[in-house]
Amino acid sequence: MPEPLRALALKHSELLKFAVVGGTTFLVDNAVFYGLKLTVLEPKPVTAKIIAVLVATIVSYVLNREWSFRTRGGRERRHEAALFFLVSGIGLVLSSAPLWISRYVFLLETPEVSLATQEIADFVSAQLVGTLVAMIFRFWAFRKWVFPDEKTPSRRLRLVSSRDSTDEAA
Repeated sequence: MPEPLRALALKHSELLKFAVVGGTTFLVDNAVFYGLKLTVLEPKPVTAKIIAVLVATIVSYVLNREWSFRTRGGRERRHEAALFFLVSGIGLVLSSAPLWISRYVFLLETPEVSLATQEIADFVSAQLVGTLVAMIFRFWAFRKWVFPDEKTPSRRLRLVSSRDSTDEAA
């Protein structure tokens, strides 16, 4: 990889890893969503979407904890997992809302529109718009609350320690 790209990739490695995890969970989400929506949950696309997001969220926690944000944290796993699933719950609402709006506000469902229009609207609203909005929110919230930078508290402790030793010397 050319040096400028390598430096950029290293600088934003967390974001790149998060994007890879997101791509993986996007595929999981789509597979579960369409598997359910085209079979047992055909009349309930929002329910299918919610189940798909829940499955993808479990996969996301494992991959983000063990790969994307493995150098962050410092919380007990139970607390971290609870925060992860709380943030992901908000992400679930954010990712489902565009589909709900498409179907029940804009009435982009059969018989109001053709089956092709319904399916395109479902894909765009649920899989593109909803996923993008939720992804941006999750990345921000995961870094801020779920996997905070471990180095920050250490720096504060070092600053306090160095002040104490300076005060003693004076």
